[in-house]
Amino acid sequence: MRADRLLSMLLLLQANRRITAQRLAEKLEVSERTIYRDLEALSAAGVPVYAERGPGGGCALLGDYRTTLTGLNEADVRSLLLSGVPRPLADLGLDKALEVALLKLVAALPSARRPDAEQARQRLHLDAAAWNTPASDEIPHLRILQEAIWQERKVRLCYRTRSRVVSERLVEPLGLVAKTNVWYLVSRKDGEMRVYRVSRMQSAALTDEPFERPADFDLAAYWADWCAQFRATLRQYSTVLRFAPEAIPILSHFFGEGAHALIDEADPPDAEGWITLRPTFESIEAACGTALNLGTWVEVLEPAELRERVIQQAASVVAFYADKTR
Repeated sequence: MRADRLLSMLLLLQANRRITAQRLAEKLEVSERTIYRDLEALSAAGVPVYAERGPGGGCALLGDYRTTLTGLNEADVRSLLLSGVPRPLADLGLDKALEVALLKLVAALPSARRPDAEQARQRLHLDAAAWNTPASDEIPHLRILQEAIWQERKVRLCYRTRSRVVSERLVEPLGLVAKTNVWYLVSRKDGEMRVYRVSRMQSAALTDEPFERPADFDLAAYWADWCAQFRATLRQYSTVLRFAPEAIPILSHFFGEGAHALIDEADPPDAEGWITLRPTFESIEAACGTALNLGTWVEVLEPAELRERVIQQAASVVAFYADKTR
């Protein structure tokens, strides 16, 4: 296990010009004390590695040292080959580069291992797209944003908000994130972090104005924090709903993995087998839509305004079809 960890540490040091011991400890799931011991072991083995404590410090390899380790095991090869060509890479124009890289990987394998690599590609295929969503947004400005990020130059956007208000913004692009084939730009505007959906950009122009990228900015960490905050703002409309036994198996369709938590927190079923849950929604409209979709398999108990809204909507649907049959 330690040999695997030392190899992983060496590859992390090679991939990063400088990385803190704390970050290494998080990635390798060990203590910082263990990291420093492993650094000493690498140094004793002849690897030119050093560590500096304090602000601005970190762990790094001296000079242009590079390892030529190629000891990929069977699991490593399978995981790489199963990556395929995800849609986001194709959006960035990197699909051909990935295909070539995978061909090089297969060519570098011992001849006895190549059939195993092909078998891995033919036995598992990953498709991350949802059934009821389009393959991706329209993203004509993605290449410009990518260029701006690499060159650390500001971009002038013409952006349409959810409320369809269009305005011009000058932003410092820090990174691109693809979430289920929907692209988002993580940027800084007037010193504050902002996230923009790329498909809402009416135009994007690369400027000649450079900016200084924050040295400690971690795109993955920021995105995780932003998503947590965004989810918290989405579900603010609390309800109390009573569900029929027939609805229980399909609740995950409406509430995702959160359906299990809702059921676990519910009281035991009543005499008719119905259970009372307390889900939250983005808005009264979203709650009403779910209630109407479930029809007579759900009863709105609270709030009263939602119950009244469902009654009104259901009545309007009945009236609409009654007029059509006259």
